[in-house]
Amino acid sequence: MLIGIVGKPNVGKSTFFRAATLAEAEIAPYPFTTIKANEGVGFVRVECPKKDCKPNQGFCIGNQRFVPIKLLDVAGLVPGAHAGKGLGNKFLDDLRQADALIHIIDASGSTNEKGEMVKSGSYDPTKDIKFLEEEIDAWFTGILKRTWSKFSKQAKDERAIVDQFSGLKITFEHVKAALRKAKLADKGLRDWSEDDIKDFATEIRKISKPIIIAANKIDLPTAKENIEKLKKEFPELLIVPCSAESELALREAAKDELIKYVPGDKEFEILQTDKLNEKQKKGLDLIKKILGKWDSTGVQQCINSAVFDYLKYKVAYPVENANKFSDSKGNVLPDAFILPPEATAKDLAYAVHSSIGDKFVRAIDAKTKKVIGKDHILKNGDVVEIVTSR
Repeated sequence: MLIGIVGKPNVGKSTFFRAATLAEAEIAPYPFTTIKANEGVGFVRVECPKKDCKPNQGFCIGNQRFVPIKLLDVAGLVPGAHAGKGLGNKFLDDLRQADALIHIIDASGSTNEKGEMVKSGSYDPTKDIKFLEEEIDAWFTGILKRTWSKFSKQAKDERAIVDQFSGLKITFEHVKAALRKAKLADKGLRDWSEDDIKDFATEIRKISKPIIIAANKIDLPTAKENIEKLKKEFPELLIVPCSAESELALREAAKDELIKYVPGDKEFEILQTDKLNEKQKKGLDLIKKILGKWDSTGVQQCINSAVFDYLKYKVAYPVENANKFSDSKGNVLPDAFILPPEATAKDLAYAVHSSIGDKFVRAIDAKTKKVIGKDHILKNGDVVEIVTSR
């Protein structure tokens, strides 16, 4: 699972990345601060089946389990990236393995199309959504057109299109769905027009690289009106109001044990008032107002929506003792795996280890204690004991 964090320069991409991962990423008020992609570990948040769990990876706060995923903060994108402008070629190449994209935009309208700071509210952020979609569409179109004249004559079926997009995590199912959406399922490749190629590229992009909009900088007064405008103009997109700076401040304060905060919550508790200086107190007061107005900073919501709402993935817990929800050493729910929508009990066994998948006999639903077969499709939050041959 890899989520790409994308957008033009200077809109808060690296701040979002740091907030989600607490990894160091250079932040500065000028374009192209990020040149090399930053890769880090973020987390999806789910309700944990047991409060006394001991995760091998990730962590648990109360009954909230945080399961690790990869996040990639790529170089800032500017118009013309598909033609190599800015760091366009590097940006697009970094996105090849992404399962979904979180597009960070400056909802306050204080960053122009080049990533330069301008008067708050003077730039229309709807332009950013359009140009990013257009750049990725143009990239996909270019991949198809590069060898189209020869390819379209030799291709026998949809699988040839999958080969054209090798390395981009595009599947046969993606291609079939895109052909239906573009109304090209019954049209031979030889008969495709320029517009057909573009329409297909748009649909395969929507399906294989779904985009969530993180409407950042909600702490600025011009953001609210722009977010309302964005939701009206792009009703098909999920637009999440976001304050990456607030989330970063909260996570760092929680790390220093100055506050109690669960990522994604709409409130926090100050634990050590005497250790806060005046600047920190004012900052936390401002964040309280932001949470009161928007219910969250939006960072955790973006990650969860990418994994669960867009990609429809799920979390499953393999155990060795269905009665105690534990491994052989008594550790409760030590492991959690993020699996695709149609994942089965046997898929979970293979996720644990190839040898366990090879020796799979049956599984037991630890919650119901019912025996389930290898083709049983798992649900989000399932706890499964895997029984193998010796």
